Amino acid sequence: LLVGIVTGAGERCFSAGWDLKAVAALDDDTPSEQLGDTPGGWAGITEFFDLDKPLLCAVNGLAIGGGFEVVLACDLIVAAEHAEFWLPDMERGFLPDAGAIQRLPRRLPPDVALDLLYTGRHMDAAEAKHWGLVRDVVPSADLADHARALATQISEGPPLAVRALKAVWPELTRGTVPEAMLKTKRGRTGIPVYEQMLASEDFKEGPRAFAEKRKPVWKGR
Repeated sequence: LLVGIVTGAGERCFSAGWDLKAVAALDDDTPSEQLGDTPGGWAGITEFFDLDKPLLCAVNGLAIGGGFEVVLACDLIVAAEHAEFWLPDMERGFLPDAGAIQRLPRRLPPDVALDLLYTGRHMDAAEAKHWGLVRDVVPSADLADHARALATQISEGPPLAVRALKAVWPELTRGTVPEAMLKTKRGRTGIPVYEQMLASEDFKEGPRAFAEKRKPVWKGR
């Protein structure tokens, strides 16, 4: 598939984040890798900025601390009805700086993001959907199939355009609207896969298929 799916094992917990008992046993000379600072960031995902494949997160239970930060690093989120999102970091004496304080204000209203960060309260799946953080909430038994169906739907799109959206999206969500518009002008994007899309056979195939009243045949070039 053109889309990756991130989920947890079982039905109770998506990810509990840091093992705080293990962290408590470490000393000041502990290598950063043992604190979760690995290539790609926490769980190899939160700082995987060069990944050109969209990630769909299927949250199958509790997403706690670093687990919630993995969720926030994904492009689209679907959740089981019993899923919960929780950032208990403040009450443990530190901030969730592996993605939560950076990404949460971009994906939730600022007051809601601050509430979660300051209080450490749980947000259930229904509330997460209300605020637009979660795309769909489905019964636990249906989550895996629902996620695969959504991933398949996205994967049926033009490969270069899907990758181009993944690459350009961070540029479009910061700065001013005029600056963001420049990021989509041919020859001025500075994003190789976007320029490749604009010069591709697929770029012409879409309008041609529409004019000929047929389904596009994407070649990824």
